[in-house]
Amino acid sequence: MVWVPLRSTRTDRRAPLRAPTTRRSTMSVEWLMDWSCSLDGLRDFIATGIQSFRDCDATALAAVACLLVLFVWYCYHVGREQPRAYATVNALMQSAEANGVQNGYVYCHSPECVRCTHHDGLNQKLYHNLQEYAKRYSWSGMGRIHKGIREQGRYLNSRPSIQKPEVFFLPDLPTTPYFSRDAQKHDVELLERNFQTILCEFETLYKAFSNCSLPQGWKMNSTPSGEWFTFYLVNQGMCVPRNCRRCPRTYRLLGSLRTCIGNNVFGNACISVLSPGTVIAEHYGPTNIRIRCHLGLKTPSNCELVVGGEPQCWAEGRCLLFDDSFLHTAFHEGPPEEGPRVVFMVDLWHPNVAAAERQALDFIFAPGR
Repeated sequence: MVWVPLRSTRTDRRAPLRAPTTRRSTMSVEWLMDWSCSLDGLRDFIATGIQSFRDCDATALAAVACLLVLFVWYCYHVGREQPRAYATVNALMQSAEANGVQNGYVYCHSPECVRCTHHDGLNQKLYHNLQEYAKRYSWSGMGRIHKGIREQGRYLNSRPSIQKPEVFFLPDLPTTPYFSRDAQKHDVELLERNFQTILCEFETLYKAFSNCSLPQGWKMNSTPSGEWFTFYLVNQGMCVPRNCRRCPRTYRLLGSLRTCIGNNVFGNACISVLSPGTVIAEHYGPTNIRIRCHLGLKTPSNCELVVGGEPQCWAEGRCLLFDDSFLHTAFHEGPPEEGPRVVFMVDLWHPNVAAAERQALDFIFAPGR
């Protein structure tokens, strides 16, 4: 007996092999159809975008292009500039070179400058500036300034000889030749902590004196005897860009001071050098709204500051605060081998000048106003 397999059995075995092929073919077709639809959608999206761009107004496109250029320029400018902490000085830096900065010192050429020129119309000019400030902002808190401007002539002429500011006297401020360190404690402590930083930058600058000529950036002041040099970072409210670039860390430090005067003609910051045998003639400062801070950098023996008839000595790494509207002088009678007396000088607001008054005085006595 011979056993022969049935055909149906062979057919059943082939059937399962055909089913997967059919399913794969169906899936491929569906995927191709979906992909085609996606491409059509992408093409329609791109076409719509191009058409929208073509339909845009030319003026709008130009405005968008300008904004994009300005944004790129801003990013570049912000990325390349160095941090500037002292916003009040930094804004003046760019304009200073166009306002008569020569050899690191601001020479005033304007006959209207209230800091350098005294004339009969000064009070009227100051009052006009005060009125303009009050119109823009407020009269609130301006009583003492108003009183001072209205009676400025009487104040300046009737002051005792021990204290006679040459330009502006603010009434009802406490008067004393010297101030304690607590008067501007934050700024005093900050300067003293950075004593070594300022000293190092001074020593780098002072090496230029070896060629026996006045180095660029330094100013020689007139004295009865000896030599007195100053290197200004800020002079009468004007920043000296070239000098600031040579003392970058000291310059940035000014921005951290809370009470530094940087926006009006009564604000200064400089390195002051007295050679041995130097005497500074007695003189008055321009106003009583500030106190002058001296940070001792190099303090040889026999050096003194005399304010209102009271002598004081500097100390290295320590601040000395005084009101320079009092009659004052300084001298260095130490031996030549001890070298010069050097201080870093910066003008701070008088602690009893209110914030609203400071803002108004910055406006009234702005450089060039």
